[in-house]
Amino acid sequence: MSVDARIWLAAAAVLLTAGCSAETPPVALPTVAPVPVEVVAASSGGACRLLDFGVIAEHTGTRFDVAAAVDRGDTHTCVLRAGAALLPELTLSVTETSIDAPGFTQDVLPRGATKVNKLGKIAYRQHLPKSGKAGPVAEVGWLATEGRLATLRWTCSHGSDAAEAEKIAGKLVNLAKVVDTRQL
Repeated sequence: MSVDARIWLAAAAVLLTAGCSAETPPVALPTVAPVPVEVVAASSGGACRLLDFGVIAEHTGTRFDVAAAVDRGDTHTCVLRAGAALLPELTLSVTETSIDAPGFTQDVLPRGATKVNKLGKIAYRQHLPKSGKAGPVAEVGWLATEGRLATLRWTCSHGSDAAEAEKIAGKLVNLAKVVDTRQL
């Protein structure tokens, strides 16, 4: 190896190790807090594609943030909850059907339910009493114009009463009108 090559090699070694002295403090990288990302109900698929957490909160006053969906045959279902709480729970079920309004009245309309105007072809609302550890249930069901049978069902928390379920049923009617305009 020539003298010039040895000088270049020695100079390169000095330059490479010059920044590695113990006197140079390490550079601290800034810490960045994780940013929470809001998940939308529709991301769960199934009937959840018809729902929006913000729209539900606007109509019911309750903010849900967990959605789960299942599809079985022609039926699409979505269950919504708020965090780790089991109740209240909102369930939307949508089934493709060939039933008509008279068939709905004969086979689907629950006895004692209140008919609802301006929702699908025909609709009802009702509330059911407490059962087990769950509170009363508010339900809105309707025959949509494009051959779908839909049901919104709100299960109240255990401490709720029938008056609260009836109030929620009224709010579900307005939410159902929004859901009815959306496509699966």
